[in-house]
Amino acid sequence: MSTIVQATAANASAKRAPNRAWRKLKANKGALVGLAIILFFAALALLAPLLPIPDPVATSWSAIRKAPSAAHWLGTDDLGRDILSRMIWGAQASLMAGIFSVAIAVAIGVPFGLISGYYGGWIDQIISRITEAFLAMPFLITAIALAAFLGPSLTNAMIAIGLSATPVFVRLTRGQVLAVKTEDYVEGARSIGLRHSSIITRYILPNVLAPILVQATLTIATAIIAEASLSFLGLGQQPPAPSWGSMLNVAKNYLEQAPWMAMWPGAAIFLVVIGFNLLGDGLRDALDPREA
Repeated sequence: MSTIVQATAANASAKRAPNRAWRKLKANKGALVGLAIILFFAALALLAPLLPIPDPVATSWSAIRKAPSAAHWLGTDDLGRDILSRMIWGAQASLMAGIFSVAIAVAIGVPFGLISGYYGGWIDQIISRITEAFLAMPFLITAIALAAFLGPSLTNAMIAIGLSATPVFVRLTRGQVLAVKTEDYVEGARSIGLRHSSIITRYILPNVLAPILVQATLTIATAIIAEASLSFLGLGQQPPAPSWGSMLNVAKNYLEQAPWMAMWPGAAIFLVVIGFNLLGDGLRDALDPREA
């Protein structure tokens, strides 16, 4: 009976955790600033089709490399395209790459980490050795190699980034499971005859989600930088579709004549990455059970 009570108490504590975490998150000014930055760029990306801005791919030979003005608030590029419009539409590519890449990594990495940590034995040995082999390779180099193999496109870039980030989530999840599976409430669930799948989904997974959520938030920032790098190299979003990375690739040729071409996409990448890092740090503090 005591084991059932312990398991019930653990689940009740997990259910109360979101409310406690939200109160702590609201008290963290840095996290709120990061959340505001993310929401701002997300709103721009979602509302891009509705905003009164020029076509991001429309060229104008009479407005090539024009400085910021009332007609073009952020200036124009080498083909006379409005940079503000391309910045807003480019936010879609960057945020999509960050979110969907991490979703791929979580969807693959977490189940393998759960299986590896819970069952142990030869299964753990195989998964751990494969994970360590991938972790031995630099993240960005792996992403570039996979993107080159799959072919240049935004979709393939997201797949490449997601697969490259998967080992981090396998290792993180495995470590958390190893710590949780020895708790009394998990042992109690085993003693009353619950199936392994039920124990994993009902008692282990809810108690390892917090660090996974924090890691996912921080990894989105890394994925956005990776997408910009791949687009800069021509392996991501393909022209004439706008992307902050491809905009920087073009701008590198006009740093002296038109510095605004590099200034704005560079600032956007910086702000979004800072936003996700601030939010991730805030979530880490808010979800830490050791913090009162």
